[in-house]
Order: sequence, then structure tokens, then C-alpha cells
Amino acid sequence: MSSVSERSEIDTEYKWDLESVYATDDEWESTYEDVAERVEGLSAYEGRVADDGGTLLEVLELRDEIMRDVSKVYAYARMRRDEDTRDREYQALTARAQSLHADSASAASFIEPEVQTLSREGLDEMVASTDGLDRYDHYLDDVLRMKEHTRSAEVEELLAELGEVTHGTGEVYDMLTNADMGFPAVEDPDGETVEITLSNFTKLQKNPDREFRRGVYERFFDEWGEVRNAVGAAYKNSVKADVKEARARNYDTAREAALDGPNIPVDVYDNLVDTARGNLDTLHRHAELKREALGVDELRMWDLYMPMTESESPDVEYEEAKEHIVEALGALGEDYRSRVADGLESRWVDVYENEGKQAGAYSGGTYDTQPFILMNYQDDISSMYTLAHELGHSLHSQYTSEEQPYVYSDYEIFVAEVASTVNEALLTHHLLDTVEDPEFRRHVLNEYLERFRSTLYRQTMFADFEHRVHELEEAGEALTPDRLDELFRDLKTEFYDPAVVDDRIAREWMRIPHFYRAYYVFQYSTGISAAVALAQGILEEGEPATQRYIEFLQRGSREYPLDLLRHAGVDMSSPEPVQRALDEYDEHLDEMASLI
Repeated sequence: MSSVSERSEIDTEYKWDLESVYATDDEWESTYEDVAERVEGLSAYEGRVADDGGTLLEVLELRDEIMRDVSKVYAYARMRRDEDTRDREYQALTARAQSLHADSASAASFIEPEVQTLSREGLDEMVASTDGLDRYDHYLDDVLRMKEHTRSAEVEELLAELGEVTHGTGEVYDMLTNADMGFPAVEDPDGETVEITLSNFTKLQKNPDREFRRGVYERFFDEWGEVRNAVGAAYKNSVKADVKEARARNYDTAREAALDGPNIPVDVYDNLVDTARGNLDTLHRHAELKREALGVDELRMWDLYMPMTESESPDVEYEEAKEHIVEALGALGEDYRSRVADGLESRWVDVYENEGKQAGAYSGGTYDTQPFILMNYQDDISSMYTLAHELGHSLHSQYTSEEQPYVYSDYEIFVAEVASTVNEALLTHHLLDTVEDPEFRRHVLNEYLERFRSTLYRQTMFADFEHRVHELEEAGEALTPDRLDELFRDLKTEFYDPAVVDDRIAREWMRIPHFYRAYYVFQYSTGISAAVALAQGILEEGEPATQRYIEFLQRGSREYPLDLLRHAGVDMSSPEPVQRALDEYDEHLDEMASLI
């Protein structure tokens, strides 16, 4: 029987080094208690923030010192929980850390409303006359920009305290899907019993045996059908929270509220959706090409992940993947390459799946720790690309932490997804340039095409879905599971026109955890669009483009996302980068068509 290992069975070298954050849980406890006490010191500044530049600097520095420790406390607890989401001890530590974060945000909530009592001229005078306050200039500019949508100190405190509750549906979803839900076992074509998991579902959907894929697909989505009311209730209330919070902050829509934080015009969102919709013929061409490659009369939902190759993905063991990635990222200069190489040997990565482990992958850590990467590595090309993707986030964080004060370390997702996807693009170019095995090359090309499909088109479809869902809530329409199924199925049918859309795939919205972070997924699509342009510049122009890119990584959130990207060499206020990425996708489809 093929089964998932217990964590104790995995070698230490393939586990992340959380002891470098806190050597023991007792040390974590000590920091937790210390921070909880220090939070109370913020109250001494209430009503005095706008008195003078010195007082403003003091309270901002104190807040940042506290939040640095809070983020470290939370990151450790969450990563320990994610090692095995069944562990009640670390579930409890994570809950306490979340409460501490909410309490700290609440305690500091008076700061920005008091800053907003200042005029632009008065604030500029304070910055000019107070040594050290200038490092907060962009942050303070952003605070004034948000004045219209910031409530009184009393209301801000209440909203901060409620944040733990209003955003709790995402945690409920995580616990349901990672700790409580279980998927049935199936018999593979070799007669072995395989457990279906959130992490291996996509890999199982790439098995050449079509009846096996169908069985996995049906059992997987049937299990989601068993919890549709629970997931439907969780998502409905998540959307309601988004809408109510937006209205509490004087926004007309939840989308305006979500995009105003990073100062992204809604036109960027609409440009993405409109441009993708205007090029659906290219996606339909991909689907038709896949149908021909598979030799089937109809392309079904259990065929979508199948590669357009003659064999399964070649095995790419973790050690081999590391070598390819380090070599590929040499295009970004020796400093970047050596950082990646050192990180991969320094237990940044929690590599393999184990029982109860959080599904998927992410880059974690804080301003004061080394980067950490959660993986569920499956020894295939897709996992190699995921590792390169997460390393992009990790290096972004490391460069930013070294070059920027803490206030600018939490860069926006809009630019974060650029850093990760540039790595994917460079890995593809490297593999196609260096690997001679023709079947491996076809798999690399297929992987890149699939990532285009799933990142640009699929995430744009998700973005369209969640925007329509929020519009329904804003219009007062009931968000029942049946209504959500109907909406998702209509979009899936439009985007995948040559394929047969069935009732089970209408539930796919239920398995997307990112929907619990409203208006998040569109940034994957804008990210790949910007990344294509930047990677092309790095490979064609060389050192000047590379230097601009490294400076972009070093800037963190020191400027607004669109400005950061303009300086790096791409203008995301225009639909041109999205169209350029889709054109590259079309060109790769030409190449694949010639191969098959």
C-alpha cells in the first residue's frame, strides 16, 4: 500500500529548522508573555501621536518593535501547526498567537487616525525637523492617502478587535480540509492502494490510465460534496465579512476596499479579466490540442491535467531539482545564485508530505528569521517548479529585510507573485537550453504551458468568480451552495469551451483556499504577466536588467506596487503586459504543436 509517512519517519535534513526561531516552546512562551506586556505600553501615547515629530517617531518605533516580535511568535506557532495540523498543542499556540496579533493591532489602532489629524504641510514639517522620521515618509504618505477610509480611533479599535472573528472563516476552512476531511483510497493501475490527498490529487490526475484518473476525480469531488454545506457556509460568511468591512470603511464595494490597500486601480483588475476573455480562443486551442494529443473523442475534466507527452512526468528527485534551480537562477547574478544554494543546504525547506501536514506550498518566516518554505514535494517536474516559485518569495523577503526597515518589509502580494514567477520563467529557459533528452524537454514545455494555463487563465477565472460572488452579496442575493455551483459551472464552461463540463467540477470553488483572502488570486495572473516581461529583459539585456530587478526586490514596499514595477521595467496599468504574456503562451503552443 502506498501511504503517506508520519513526520517522525522523515530525515531531519528534509525538515525546516524551526529551532533557529525558538530553540524550545518555552522560549516561545517567554517571548509571548513579554510581548503581551509590552503591548500595554502603547496606550501611553494615545492622544499624543500628533503632538510633535519626536513623539510620532517614538510610537512608530515602539509599534514596529512589538509587531516584529508578534510576527515571529505567530510564524513559529503557525509553522509548527502546519507540520501536523492534527496536533492540538500547536493548534492552541496558533490560536493564542492570532489573538496576540489581534490584541496588538487593536492596541496600536489609534496611531493612524491620529496621524490623519495632521495636514500634509504639518506632517512634512515634522518629517523635515525630526531625525529618523524620514524613513517613515512613504508609510505616512500612505496613511494620509487612506484618511477617507479610516474611522475614529474608537471604531478602528473595535474593527481591529473583531478582525480575529471576521477572518476566522479561513481558519475553519483550513481545519476542515486539512485536519478533519479524509479522502478515499483507490487502487492504482499496478494494483496498489493509494490514498487520495489534497497534495497528491493533481499528480494522480496525470496518470496515463484514464479510468484511474476518472475514479480519482469522482471520488475526490464526491468527498467535497459531503461537506458542501459546511464549506458553503464558511465561504458565504467570509464574503459577508469582506462586504461589511468595506462598508464600515466607506467603500462602495469590497473590491475597491481590497485593491485600495496596495493602491491598485480597479482598472488593472478589469484589464486582466477583459484581456484574458478576449483571448479565450488561445485557451480553447490548448484544450483542443490536448484532446488530440490524448487521442480522445471528448476532453473531460479528469483529462485537464494530463501532459501532452507520451509518458508520465520523469522523476525529478529533490536533489536533482535543487541543481537545476541553482543553475537556472544564475541568470540573476552570483549573489542571488549563492543565496539560493546556501538556503537549500540550510534547512529552509520542509520538503516532503507527511500525515496531517498542511497541503500546498508557501514561503514563510519573518523579518528577523531566515526564510522558510513549506513543500509537499512529489518527485516530479511540477514540484521542481513549485520549489523555484517559493524560492522567489524567499529571496524577495531576504533582500527586502536586509535593505529596508521593518515598516517596508511586508511587501504587497501584487509584486510578490512577480518575484516567484520570474524564477519559473528562468527555470524554463534554462531547462530548454541545457537538457537534451527530447522527452524531458517536452515535459518541461508542457509544464510551462500548464502553468500559463493554470496561473493566467485559471486564476483569472477564479478572480472573475470571486468578484461576481461579492457582487451578488452586495446586491443582497443569497449565496447558497447551489448558486455558487451554478456560477462556477457557467464560468468553467466559458473558459474551457471544447471540454465537457460536468456537475462535479461545479464544486471546484470549494477546494480553493485563496478565496478566503478576498481579491487575492488575480495577482497570480498579473504576476505572471509582469514576470514574463522582466524575464525576457533579464535574458536579453543582461546585467542592467538584472540590476533593476535586484533593486526591485530590495525595495520591499518602499513604493506603491505599480511604481516599483515601472522602475523594474514593466507598466501594469496597461493591458499590454497581459497581452504580451498571452502571446508568449500562444508561441509555446505553436512549438508544442510541432512536437506532437
